[in-house]
Amino acid sequence: MSTVVIIGGGPAGLSAGLFTAKNDLETVVFDTDETWMHKAHLYNYLGIDSVGGSQFMEDAREQVEEFDADLRVGEETTEVERDGDEFSVTTEDGQYDAQYVVFATGTDTELPEQLGCETTDEGLVDVDLSMRTSVENAYATGAMIRNQEWQAVISAGDGGAAALDILSKEQGEHFHDFDVPDEAE
Repeated sequence: MSTVVIIGGGPAGLSAGLFTAKNDLETVVFDTDETWMHKAHLYNYLGIDSVGGSQFMEDAREQVEEFDADLRVGEETTEVERDGDEFSVTTEDGQYDAQYVVFATGTDTELPEQLGCETTDEGLVDVDLSMRTSVENAYATGAMIRNQEWQAVISAGDGGAAALDILSKEQGEHFHDFDVPDEAE
């Protein structure tokens, strides 16, 4: 069983996967590779002068895989169900169990709605500041929670917020993913 299943491999999903895998949670990311990033060119992403969206995705995937996340590009999730305290995630290739699920599927709210996550009057998935939905241990990020605020850097932050909440639950206290080099003063 995976600790975290992330559905969607754009900036939000990969950001969540980076944080959880880097901190030793067994993480699987299902990525249909249909992200809007393939149509983008980034000039407004902090720390990046200029990069094409497809190159950004390639670099981001490589970074997440370096921390041993199981990245399944091209494997589409078809169903998510609550199974007691866990989630059962069905893809076109199999079934997976997880303690946490993070939805990062752009504007597509079908899977979180299928799971029973509450939505707003605008049809967005309703979350708190930690990206928690109304379903325990289910998170939603990016364009599905924000009306017309679709920026890669915002989505990546949403994924990071979801991951930090998961890591805090696993640690039993507030968790801060803050690395300090050995030579720092």
